[in-house]
Amino acid sequence: MALLVQKFGGTSVADPDRIRDVADHVVRCRKRGDQVVLVVSAMGKETDELIRLAEAVSDTKPGREMDMLITGGERKACALLSMALHDRGVEADSFTGSQAGFVTDTAHRNAKILDVKPQRIQDAIDAGRVPVVGGSQGVSTDHDVTFFGRGGSDTTAVALAHAIGADSCELYTDVPGVFTTDPRVVDEARRMSTISFDELLEMTASGCPKPAMRSVELARTFGVQLHVRSAFSWAPGTLVTQEDSMEAAIISAVTHDTSEAKMTVSGVSDRPGVAASLFRTLADAEINVDMIVQNVSAAGVTDISFTVPHEQVEQASGVVDQISESIGSAGVIIDSDIARVSLVGAGMKTNPGVAATMFETFADVGINIEMISTSAIRISCVVREELAEGAVASLHSAFQLEMDPEDRRPL
Repeated sequence: MALLVQKFGGTSVADPDRIRDVADHVVRCRKRGDQVVLVVSAMGKETDELIRLAEAVSDTKPGREMDMLITGGERKACALLSMALHDRGVEADSFTGSQAGFVTDTAHRNAKILDVKPQRIQDAIDAGRVPVVGGSQGVSTDHDVTFFGRGGSDTTAVALAHAIGADSCELYTDVPGVFTTDPRVVDEARRMSTISFDELLEMTASGCPKPAMRSVELARTFGVQLHVRSAFSWAPGTLVTQEDSMEAAIISAVTHDTSEAKMTVSGVSDRPGVAASLFRTLADAEINVDMIVQNVSAAGVTDISFTVPHEQVEQASGVVDQISESIGSAGVIIDSDIARVSLVGAGMKTNPGVAATMFETFADVGINIEMISTSAIRISCVVREELAEGAVASLHSAFQLEMDPEDRRPL
């Protein structure tokens, strides 16, 4: 008998039929002897609809009230799923995030978990009932309802699994696992049976949308076993493990991300402290800077390029304008039509042929590289946005990712 935390995303509970299907799945799990705790997202696109409603009535959209509004979608879903379970003879209790014991900081729209006090959840489990928890929400130290942001239900599930000592955390979604690349872009994309936490972290940081990166970080930190599965086929999906097979598969996946823009701060004084001043000011404004490249100095000045999310471009530009005089900047150039294409795989650092093959592949299909960044298990290149999908397909073929690792030819 296992204790499982099962998270169901919005598409998995999008309508009454889907909710009944989830309830039937819980019944099957219980019949084989497993104890189940559920975490649910809002139904379908309900969160988007709630945000549209807020925009229709308010220009200011105060964070406290937005969190109160948005988290209502998850509460609705967990109550409905609990009702469906009762109809099947399974005693179930729905819980808000605060009732489930999630204590957060005071940041609205993107709250961070400070503690989980799962006593009520544990009491329900001990009583043989199924707790159904509204995802992506908690209560702040100021006693306000808080929302964890997009993908927060994944984080809820992992944190709860750790708090109650669950044997596994199963993340159910509309795809049957983690793929070697986006199957909407490459038909030959292959579902991976296993992947390491480090590899999945790099994938989620470089464009893979599911699961949420925060949940993978939390699972790795606390050793929570993850299983990414489909709520439509109920078949086994992708297990996320602690092991990095450093001498085995070199490349696991290709990802791409079109959510960022490139900013170039030109004519910056080439002297100690300028970069520190620039990026400290951006950090203080809570702007997420990613890839950074500094050009070779000429005549005592240089250009610094970096990427930021599209939604933060205007704010970042304003911040740079404020300090332009102190850093000697001649201006800011913004390029929104870029994409980041990344190779991810354990063992990359000890195999120099990876970078060469990546760059040769781009050269063969006429793709120019504008920026490069690397880690021990990732190489990312910035290219023109309209070329990104072609770049992904070319790399997927070049590294034979449609094949099992043991069947690929050496680089």
